[in-house]
Amino acid sequence: MITNDAMTVRDQRTSKIILAIAAITILLATFAGKMPSGMIGALGIMVIIGFILNYIGDRTPIINQFFGGGAIVVIFGSAYLFHSGLFPSSAESNVTTFMKSGGFLAFYVASLVTGSIFGMDTQTLKQAALKYIPVILGSAFFACIFTGLVGMLVSKDFYDSVMLIALPIMGGGMGAGAVPLVEIMSGKTGMNAETLMSQMVPALAIGNAIAIVIAGLLNKLGQMAPSLTGNGQLIRGQKPIEEEDQTITGLNVTTLGIGALLAVSMYFIGTLLSNYISMHTYALMILSIAIIKVSGIMPKALEQAAFSWYKFVVGNLTPALLVGIGVAYTDLNQILNALSPIYFLLVLITVLGAVFGAGLIGWLMGFYPIEAAITGGLCMANMGGTGDVAVLAASKRMELMPFAQISSRIGGAFMLILATIVVQAIA
Repeated sequence: MITNDAMTVRDQRTSKIILAIAAITILLATFAGKMPSGMIGALGIMVIIGFILNYIGDRTPIINQFFGGGAIVVIFGSAYLFHSGLFPSSAESNVTTFMKSGGFLAFYVASLVTGSIFGMDTQTLKQAALKYIPVILGSAFFACIFTGLVGMLVSKDFYDSVMLIALPIMGGGMGAGAVPLVEIMSGKTGMNAETLMSQMVPALAIGNAIAIVIAGLLNKLGQMAPSLTGNGQLIRGQKPIEEEDQTITGLNVTTLGIGALLAVSMYFIGTLLSNYISMHTYALMILSIAIIKVSGIMPKALEQAAFSWYKFVVGNLTPALLVGIGVAYTDLNQILNALSPIYFLLVLITVLGAVFGAGLIGWLMGFYPIEAAITGGLCMANMGGTGDVAVLAASKRMELMPFAQISSRIGGAFMLILATIVVQAIA
C-alpha cells in the first residue's frame, strides 16, 4: 500500500519531469525557428531561460554572495546568449518586441507599485514622502561633485565630466534622460547631437551595469552589518510589511484577479492624468495611489488584494522580466567598447557618489542607509524603469519599487532642470 508521503514524493518527481519536458519543448521549438509570435512565444522562452539562469546564479559561489546572485546572471547571461547568435535572431526579435511594445514592463511595474504602496502603513507612507526628496538631491549633489573633482584629477574638465557623464547617468535613463539632455545641450551650446549622444550612451550602459553589481554588494553589506538595513523597509524602526495588518481572508484566484485589475486601473489613471499634467505616467500613478492610500477610501480587502498580486508577480515573473531586460536593453558590445580606464573610473565615481550621498542624507532623514542608497542612489544612477527592476532584484528588495520610481522619474526630471540651468549659465 502506498502511503500519503510516498504519493507526495512520487507526485513531486512526476511534476518535475513534466515541467522539464515542457521546458525542452519550448527550447526545441525556439532553436528550430518555430517560436510562436507575440506574447506566448516571448514569455515562454523568457520564463525558461530566466528560471535556468536564476537557478545557476543563486547557486554560484561569490556571485550569489556578493554580486546579486540570480538577478545579475539572468540579465547579463541572457544578453550574451541572445546577442552572441546562440539563439535564433527571430527569438531575439520576438523578445525585444514584446519588451518594448508589448507592455510587459509597464504591467510589471504597475503591479509592484500598486501592491507595495497599498501594503504600506499609512503613517509610514506620510513620513517617507516628506523626507525622501532630500535623499534624491543629496544623491545628485555628491554624484556630480565627486565626478567633477575626480575628472580634474585625471586631466579632464570639471564641466565635461559632469555634463557628459554624471548628468546622463543620473538623468533617469535613455528616453527620459539622455535624449532630452542632448537636446538641451546641443540647442544651447551648438555641439553636435550625435557626438553628444555617442559620449553619453556608454556612460548610461556602464553606469547601469555598475549599479546592478553594487546593489548585490549592498545586500551583502546589509547581511554583515544588520544595523544599516531594514531588509526592504526604508524608515528606521518600521515593521516589515508582512508584519502589518495583512490578514488576508483566503487567498484565491478571485483575490489575485482583483489585485491585477487594481494595478492595471492605477496605471490607466496615471496615463489619463499625463494627458493634462506634464509628468511621467509612473510618477502620476504613484501620486494617485499614495493619495488614495492616505485618504483611507480604499477598502482594506482591496488593499490586501493588490498586495497579494504584487507578491505573486514578484515571485513568478521577475526572472522572466530580467531576461527581457538583458535581451532588449543590455548591449554588451557597447559596454565593452567604452571601457577605457579613465571613462570607467568616472562612471564608477558617479555611481559611488550617488550611493554615498543618498545613504548619508537618508540616514540623517531617519532612513536606513542601505535602503536609501539603493533607492535614492542606485535607482537614480541606473537606466530608468528597467534599471530599477534589475537593481531591486539584485539587492533582493523589490518592495522598494515605489521609491525607485520616484528616483527615476522625479529625480530624473530634476537633473534635466539642473542641466538647463547650468547650460544657460555657461553657454
